[in-house]
Amino acid sequence: MQGILDFFTDYILRNPPVLLGLIAAIGLIIQRKNIADIVKGSLSAAFGMFILDAGVGLIVGAIIPINDAFQETVAEGVEVGEGLSDVTFIADFGGEIGLAMFAGLIIHLLIARFTPVKTIFLTGHMLWWFPFIFVAAGVEGGLNGIVLILFGAVLSASYWSFMPWIMRHYIWDVTGDESFLIGHPTGILSIISGFVAKRVGNKERSTESLNVPKSLSFFREISVMGAFVIFIMYIVMAFVAPEVVAEGENAFFTAITQGITFGAGLIIMLQGVRMLINQIIPAFQGISDKVIPGAIPAFDVPILFNYKPNAVIIGFIVAMITSTIMILIANTTNLFGVILIPLVVTSFFEMGGAAVVGEGQGGLRGAIIGTAVGAIVMVGLMGLSVIVYETTIRNWLLIFGGNDFSLFGPLASWLAQLLSGVF
Repeated sequence: MQGILDFFTDYILRNPPVLLGLIAAIGLIIQRKNIADIVKGSLSAAFGMFILDAGVGLIVGAIIPINDAFQETVAEGVEVGEGLSDVTFIADFGGEIGLAMFAGLIIHLLIARFTPVKTIFLTGHMLWWFPFIFVAAGVEGGLNGIVLILFGAVLSASYWSFMPWIMRHYIWDVTGDESFLIGHPTGILSIISGFVAKRVGNKERSTESLNVPKSLSFFREISVMGAFVIFIMYIVMAFVAPEVVAEGENAFFTAITQGITFGAGLIIMLQGVRMLINQIIPAFQGISDKVIPGAIPAFDVPILFNYKPNAVIIGFIVAMITSTIMILIANTTNLFGVILIPLVVTSFFEMGGAAVVGEGQGGLRGAIIGTAVGAIVMVGLMGLSVIVYETTIRNWLLIFGGNDFSLFGPLASWLAQLLSGVF
């Protein structure tokens, strides 16, 4: 039985192209499409997800060296690659995480089938990472055995079901399309950004209609703007943290190469988004109509970037500047008792999504102010979570926290402490 669970986890649930391809195939089969349409539709969905993943890989590959350089310069002595990480924790509790994920998926589907909350969470890798953080929270709180597994399962299912549903009106305001939701740990940051933007923003001026001089109109392309931003970041980092440039390499041409890589990643990612949406939404209707009436898929946050691409880059810039300032203040004052490093990955993906939501509620001004407030909260959440996860996954959160992981993880840890007194 464990072998079957491991196979299903490693080769399907943690393999997004295969997962989305299978879901598309099931939907088309339920709709009684002919074999040609089933093969074409399922493979196209898998291709779209693979292309999206490839684009995300290029983007992350371009920004991780900045994160590493900050680590070596600003957080000297903090080894985020060893100890208290995902590798060490999974080695000890991988079985509990896997079982929590399977039990959580069953609960999640039952919620969708028998309650008004019709979310079906399809962000494959997040089906693993939420049980990961909730099981870690349970361990921090003193739980073990079957109680730990059920704890991780119930909380994971609750997140997969309710957070995309809570966000739905913010997402639909941006997309004008009620056929899908967003399933990603940008949740709390996007809600904060949208809430603030609605009250201080101005929808009349959009990020997508910026008045750019004709000679600089190329900056309206997200790939060009993204490449330029990363180029500037590498040039600045070459002076602040020379480690960002490999030994023997030229800083200027490293910056050019990484900028091009980032821009190309954006183009590839958005092409994957288009392919995936064009295939998976029609196929999913079969599941919605026959198996779980009214079900709505929740996708990864890059799906949102296609709607307000300028807001994504603006959000990234604002989040990086705001959060870096806050991190420098926190480190100087020893606010959290742990040295924090800039959240480059979170600033792009989670805060990019938050900026898009802010734009939908308050235009350009809403995107900027909403993202800035969200970035301040992001740093506070990260600082809180690395304190709570002091014996399990602290170093992993230093890189990937500051989002829903860093909000619901500590809450779960405190709940686990209460439960451990009972069990």
